[in-house]
Parts: sequence; structure tokens; C-alpha cells
Amino acid sequence: MNANPDDTHAVYERQATEYDKRRSKALFEARWLARFTASLKPGDHVLDLGCGAGDPIARWFMAEGFDVTGVDFSEAMLTIARERWPEGDWRYADMREFELDQKFDGIIAWNSFFHLTADEQKACIARMSHHLRPGGMLMLTVGPSEGEASGTVGAEIVYHASLSPAGYASCLEENGLLLTGFLAEDPETQSHTILMARKI
Repeated sequence: MNANPDDTHAVYERQATEYDKRRSKALFEARWLARFTASLKPGDHVLDLGCGAGDPIARWFMAEGFDVTGVDFSEAMLTIARERWPEGDWRYADMREFELDQKFDGIIAWNSFFHLTADEQKACIARMSHHLRPGGMLMLTVGPSEGEASGTVGAEIVYHASLSPAGYASCLEENGLLLTGFLAEDPETQSHTILMARKI
């Protein structure tokens, strides 16, 4: 049975410490992060959307010299991030509604975007495109095919959803983004499915 998407926020609030403890810090994402930043330069502004506690994704970008803004809707997760990096730019916002008065060179939503329903994902892609500079990069973890599924955060079940690869390509194109990479269930990233695009 699939989880309820309305429960995701409460699950992260309850499971923040446990999730952070279990979250791999081994940077199995490094190859994709390097690919994502290949057209960026140190000092460029990256938005980590659904940043959680900031480790390891935001940490990697900061270590590589990027200016990072982390956004999450879980105060419990943001509290951990702020304790680790009190000088960091950590903001409370929901990716379904965020409105930041600035443009970014790159936006990443790793292990966060797929918690949205299909319709919310389409709207979020439009919102992310609005926040990207021309030539800016977008990277998301999604599902390998269209449908709904369940994952886990700590000890609780959470909702996942995905468009089809063709559905993502169409939605990206409608919002001025060009699909530049898609790999389903990459064995090198613990079977994550990764989508990458560029703002035209």
C-alpha cells in the first residue's frame, strides 16, 4: 500500500535525527555531482532544494567552493544543518511553493523531489526553471518509470511518485529546459534514477 503524500512532512520531522544518522555520507553521488558542476565554476550559486540536514550534498558543494543555499520544509532537519554550519544559508520553505528573489547557477533536488505527486512535480519543475539562470543546471532524483511507490525515512514509510522519462522530457521542454542526462537505477548510486537538464 502506498503512503500518503500529505504525511511526508510529519515523517521527516519525527525521523530527522534517525534519517541523518542512517544517511550514507560516503558520497556515492560524487560522479553525478561532478557531472552536474562540470559547466559551473567555484563561487557559482547552487540551490539545494530539500537539503535536509545538509550532509553529504550541501557539504560537498561547500567544500568545492560553491555558494550554497539550502531549502527544506523540515525544521528538525534544518536545525541539524544550522548546528553543523551556523554560517550557512539555510531557509525554511516548501519546494511546492518556494519563491526566492534570486536566480541560481544550479539547482539540485536529491532524494526530495520524488516525494511530490506527479502534478506537484510538474509545477515544481516550472518553479525551478524560473529560479535558474540561462545555462544553469538542474539535477533531480526521480523514479525509473511513471507511477507511485513507497520508500522509507528512518522507520516510517513515505510517498514517492514519478513521471515517465518521456513525461519529464516534455515537461522540461515546456519550461525552457533541455534534458541532458537520464539514467535509471544507476548501480553506482545505490540504484537511484538521475535526471539532469540545462536551462536554455
